[in-house]
Formats: sequence, C-alpha cells, structure tokens
Amino acid sequence: MIRGLTRAGLGDVGSNADFIRQAANFGFQSVDLNPLAFIREVGQEEAVMMLKSHGVRIGSFDLEVDWRNSEKQFLDSLKSLSEVAEAAASLQCFKCCTYILPSTDQPAALFMIAATRRLRLVADVLGAYGISLGLEFVGSHHLRTQWANPFLWTMKDTLGWIEAIGARNTGLLLDSYHWYTNGLSTDDLLQLRAEDIVHVHINDAKDLPIAELLDHERLYPGEGVIDLAGFLESLRKIGYKGAVAQEVLAPSSGQSREELLARSRAGFDQVFGADESILA
Repeated sequence: MIRGLTRAGLGDVGSNADFIRQAANFGFQSVDLNPLAFIREVGQEEAVMMLKSHGVRIGSFDLEVDWRNSEKQFLDSLKSLSEVAEAAASLQCFKCCTYILPSTDQPAALFMIAATRRLRLVADVLGAYGISLGLEFVGSHHLRTQWANPFLWTMKDTLGWIEAIGARNTGLLLDSYHWYTNGLSTDDLLQLRAEDIVHVHINDAKDLPIAELLDHERLYPGEGVIDLAGFLESLRKIGYKGAVAQEVLAPSSGQSREELLARSRAGFDQVFGADESILA
C-alpha cells in the first residue's frame, strides 16, 4: 500500500506543485489533486517530470460533476468531465471519487433513480479513459438526519448500489472513519475483494460514543481510538495495494504546514507499524 495525502488537515499547502514537493519531503508517495488544474498550473511536460522526479503519483481526483441536484446542473457539469479524465490519464491517475450523503431533501426513491442513471453515465465517461469511480459511504450519525429523508450510509448498501449502477469500473472509496461509525469490524473488511476498493481514506476518531462522533471533528491517524493497524492489515490480507490517503476533516489546529505534515508522517509511522512490508 502507498502512503498518501489529501489537502484536508494540512492547512495551506500552496499550489499543486508545492503540495507534491512537501508530500515527497515528508515521505508520502501519493497526493489527491485535480490533474487538469495541475497541468494548467505547470504544463503537461513539467507535470509529468515533477511527479516522476519526486517519486509521487496522483492517488485520485474528486468528481466535480454535480450528480446530486437538478438534471440541468448535472448535464452542464458533465461537459467538462472528459477533459479532466483525459488530463488524469495523461498523468497516470486512474481513480476518481465522490461521496454519498446519508440523507437528502429529495424524495429518496426518486433521488436514487436519478443518481443511479447519472453515476452510470459518469462511470462510462471515465471508463473510456481507463479510470475507476469510487463511491464513499458516509457513516456519521448526525448526517443521517441532517436532511429530510434517510438515504444510504452502509458499506453493504453501497455495494448493492454499485451492483445496480452496473458499471464494471465502479467500486468503494473506503474511509476508516465511516467504517468505524458504521460499527464495522476488520472481519467485515475481509469479506471484500481488492477489486471492490477504488481508493482508501485514513483518519482517526475521538474516544466518544460512535453516535456522537461528528464528521468534521476527526483526528490524525494514530491519535484516536480506531483500530487503524487492524484496518490496514485487513486491506493487506485481501490484496489491496493502492493509495491510503490521509483525510482529516477538523477545525484548524493553528500549527504550521510543516508541523502538520510531520504530525501526519508520525501518525502513518505509528499505524503502519515498523514492518514496512505492509507498504509492498
């Protein structure tokens, strides 16, 4: 597995080029960023060379298509997807991810019908460039009632929805926080196949009842109560070899970028353990 970063929890990391340099300096091997924005920032040739020279890959990029609202918003935002996908493929990034909120103000059944069709179309566009689509279930209890109608928040239901979408290049974005807030175990992870997982996020949780954990108050890996060593070991056992990207949604700590990166590295060192074979 590959140690990765998102921008979440790092404060202001500057440009994409700065992000890549800082990630490499602290021993990380992947970053999640918008590949088209990166190419526009430094140029295609320089983007390729920068990733290669720093030994960093792009782990995934966010799906910026608005599949949750009106049909017009969806179709308008879909127009740019091919351009982003082409840029991603040119930088050897083949993972795109989005999250599923666990409640909605729309009638849940109608929303499911529209979202299934839309995400199937998104997956088809991405698939033309060899890119997989990762869907993230969100387990935080307070978000299950944030909007009028319950929707979907479990791993099992998300796998069922992926089957209904019916696109072979669609799988899970597995987040340790949402795994934990669903009350899942390491044995539940062992029921997955490596090919079920597109991308992984890692973070930690406060020592509170699960139902009281807030989505935007996460901890850095190794600073909380989640069995992250067990989480990673289960992923290793099923053969997952992709990026594990830190995503810490939390209030600002007041620490500098360098302090936060060092804190992140220390957390990874702790939860991955001394045996670096887990990174193979």
